[in-house]
Amino acid sequence: MRIYIYSGGEKIVGRSGVGQAIRHQRECLRRAEIATTARWTRDTAAVHVNTVLPDSVLAALRARLRGKKVVWYGHSTMEDFRASFRGSDMLAPLFRRWITFCYGLGDVVLTPTEYSRGLLEGYGIKRPVYSISNGVDTAYFRPDPALRASFRRRYGLAEGDRAVISVGHTIARKGLPEFLELAAREPSLKFFWFGWTDPRLIPQEIAQAMEKAPANVCFPGYVDREQLREAYCGADVFAFMSREETEGIVVLEALACGIPTVVRDIPVYSRWLEDGKNVYKALNTDEFQQKVEGILSGTLPDLTAAGRAVAESRSLEAVGARLREIYCQERILPPLPAPVQQQRHARA
Repeated sequence: MRIYIYSGGEKIVGRSGVGQAIRHQRECLRRAEIATTARWTRDTAAVHVNTVLPDSVLAALRARLRGKKVVWYGHSTMEDFRASFRGSDMLAPLFRRWITFCYGLGDVVLTPTEYSRGLLEGYGIKRPVYSISNGVDTAYFRPDPALRASFRRRYGLAEGDRAVISVGHTIARKGLPEFLELAAREPSLKFFWFGWTDPRLIPQEIAQAMEKAPANVCFPGYVDREQLREAYCGADVFAFMSREETEGIVVLEALACGIPTVVRDIPVYSRWLEDGKNVYKALNTDEFQQKVEGILSGTLPDLTAAGRAVAESRSLEAVGARLREIYCQERILPPLPAPVQQQRHARA
């Protein structure tokens, strides 16, 4: 039996966390020894749908006509749609209705965290909703001193320069205004924001803020996976000031690479990231500044080993195993024979 990972809309979301999640799904299933396909086949057991674009609705309806199961990934919520693109605040209530309709077409809804699961269930979705991480490739994203040197050469950093990075769309919801404020307060540090958003979608106030960014801020734009890994390994602090997330794949990548990480203290992290244990948390720009300065001065303990352990618990292997469990529970795939189950548990 095969899982059809529907790729419609992937070109649109390819540079976002949703695009990364789709790529992770293929690899998770491969590592879980579950066959995938990029089109309908006779032995297709279910279709994965990842976007809430109109073509995804059509794909789900086609699956139902064929008697196939629909597994819909709940990457989006009304809460993380707000403060994103032009007009998003005004359209947020309509967006909630639309995604509730979309997710309702699934036989199963998968969403990255217990927090986002609670949001979706609060929308009145009647389908089973499971929380399952988007995962991170811990074999690829890992500490590498050689990449630190590469990053510093690429951006012309001197030996004593300290670098703070963030990753995401250039939108308010990701914390860009606060990141620029933090940079203005710390002129001796170098700040890098990796990510890109179509200028036609960026609100005017964000575009103006980027134009007036402090001189110590660099916008490299969208970079490939290799350069992003280089940045995680080469910078001194990862400051993720996002105001709302369903998980945050970039947080997992940063933790996997062993970079000291500061995240905003928002509900999505409450059950799996602990302040002072595996990350540092901050409520506002003042606290972010305190935590960043504490990390750079060495007055705050090094939490990178514990952060790496969090990433390993959400590795692609672990997520693939969890996917298989859900498929078996929802009768998308037949249950594994008992000896195979025992072997898998032994390896885990």
